Amino acid sequence: MTEAFFAEWDRRGPGARRSIGRARLLARALGLDVAGAPVLTVVGSKGKGTAATYASACLAAAGCRVVTVTSPALREDRERIRVDGTAISADALARLGRRIRDAAASLPERRSGEGYLSPSGLFTLAGVLYARAAGVDVIVLEAGMGGISDEVSLFPPDVLAITEVFAEHIGVLGDSPAEIAKDKAGVVTAATSAVISLPQSPAVTDAIASTVADRTGGRAKPDVVGTGGIPADLLPTGHGRRNAELGCAAADRLLDTIGHPRPAQGRLSRVLSSVRLPGRLSWHHVAGTDTTLLVDSAIDRSGAATALAEAYRRWDRIDHVLACLPDHKDVAGVAAALAGLPVTYVRMPSHRHLSFTHPVPGHVVDDTELSRGHLASLGERIVALGTVYFIGRLLDLADADTERLWDR
Repeated sequence: MTEAFFAEWDRRGPGARRSIGRARLLARALGLDVAGAPVLTVVGSKGKGTAATYASACLAAAGCRVVTVTSPALREDRERIRVDGTAISADALARLGRRIRDAAASLPERRSGEGYLSPSGLFTLAGVLYARAAGVDVIVLEAGMGGISDEVSLFPPDVLAITEVFAEHIGVLGDSPAEIAKDKAGVVTAATSAVISLPQSPAVTDAIASTVADRTGGRAKPDVVGTGGIPADLLPTGHGRRNAELGCAAADRLLDTIGHPRPAQGRLSRVLSSVRLPGRLSWHHVAGTDTTLLVDSAIDRSGAATALAEAYRRWDRIDHVLACLPDHKDVAGVAAALAGLPVTYVRMPSHRHLSFTHPVPGHVVDDTELSRGHLASLGERIVALGTVYFIGRLLDLADADTERLWDR
């Protein structure tokens, strides 16, 4: 029944955009006028999934039952909605799909040129619907794209966490990083108790501060997350460390807001030490071969350099790199970071919303050509980088465990 989540997306016309107004009507039809539980929302340009995962793990360590909604999925759509870190069942997702389908049928017929119900937005609604039915203690929402322009804005956050904001989705969310930051911070409302942010560029910092002040009447001010609050061995390596710390800090603020005790240090350490982040500097053996993958959703020069450094910490050589970078990612920067290495660039023509017209300095294949045998032919030590959709394809080929993200 996952077709219901993609029905209007599949029928969208050229240049069409999602409709928050239509999603709001659907939320009302589903009885979702309010979330029904405290909400922690994560927005930003990169690292939202890591922040949302660590925030959820910290909340679970404190004894809260938590539903987490992330976008996109790793291997299966049911992974977009998790309870205490575990993906919901296929049957549960099918039931949610039927609820979405039936409620959408009650909406006014969509006219030509009107916005559509986006898949990520529908999964957000489904996640909140699931959380309401399950009676969970807290909800963690990862924005699909944007803030006020994203369906997470339908559920005002008690706490907002903002990862690094940079020039991604230029022309869609804004014409500069500062304008993009205004959109992302715009999810704040007068009901928001705290805004937690990673360090940002001066222009983005000012944009976030002014937006938060405008939307809270000057009551709230963004707090910038420092370092050192969590032992390093409990956090991921690379850029993920800062995002994980952001998630933990936001979870603490939510617990303070709702009057719930923070987790005991021993319990927190046990939970955080068990967190798994498939597709974020994660290692996977390809069954039936001698090939090992280092997989990371790096989309810019800095991220690619970090992934290479991680690979060389374990390996004395890299046999091949697979990179999948749609036009709106830092194609030139990643290509520069990979200079001197054998690289195959991967396109994903089945994902019509992704454009791959940027020239790349290497061999190009479609993702349909990838197989375990193909991976084995490239060598024993392969680094795979790029968009989350591509990373999911690699995790599928490696049969990676994406069912549970941490142990309680």
